[in-house]
Amino acid sequence: MAAVYLPLDKRPVANTICLFDVDGTLTPARRTLSPEMLTLLSALRQKVAIGFVGGSDLAKQQEQLGSSSVPVTSLFDFCFAENGLTAYRLGEALPGNSFIKWIGEEKYQRLVKFILHYIADLDIPIKRGTFVEFRNGMINVSPIGRNASIDERNEYERYDKQHGIRAKFVEILKDKFADLGLTYSIGGQISFDVFPTGWDKTYCLQYIEAEGARHDGVSYTTIHFFGDKTYKGGNDYEIYEDPRTVGHSVTSPDDTAMELKKLFGL
Repeated sequence: MAAVYLPLDKRPVANTICLFDVDGTLTPARRTLSPEMLTLLSALRQKVAIGFVGGSDLAKQQEQLGSSSVPVTSLFDFCFAENGLTAYRLGEALPGNSFIKWIGEEKYQRLVKFILHYIADLDIPIKRGTFVEFRNGMINVSPIGRNASIDERNEYERYDKQHGIRAKFVEILKDKFADLGLTYSIGGQISFDVFPTGWDKTYCLQYIEAEGARHDGVSYTTIHFFGDKTYKGGNDYEIYEDPRTVGHSVTSPDDTAMELKKLFGL
């Protein structure tokens, strides 16, 4: 039987919401949510509003956080896939946005052609498939390819840390496409995101701020954010550093759990 939660404006810890990155914060990279973390989040939701904000699309968030019988939109009060370009509040969709509408086909093709040529010429130990993944609000670029197995992802992550493949790639793109107004954000083990400047994870905060104007909403004065890629260039950096949030830098789902227990007495 599904847990029953108080309305947002009746949660015991008033005017407070906890937002979470997904990979490396709630789950191991590209793995699923553990039963222990699910139980902890449910207990937390009895006290405060909770939400996730991730770069992947909603289908991938469903794979990681939900199950075949439980929609991810029922497990969190707020669901922000693709940094909030796909957004849900209490299971209901909120207005979204699109990367391709913003950039236009001509500029998009110029960018993608260069990326694919660069990856083709890249000398790395392993390449698989799906080097550019088109998403609603961004593109995700992976030098090894998103079809890599978990073992291959782990091996590539070690290689990338040693040789800085993604970091060099990003610097070249910044220089080559300086006119496009794009931001590049390294996240996860094998890829980086490319999106319009301002469409990082702080994009979702507009929805949290808009809550105060709703008849059934809450003016959230405390927005906790938990993430593992909080360093400059990481995809949690902007929201972690944003003055509207209280940032918590974590190293793993276990570290997140420990921090939550300490903060909220769970």
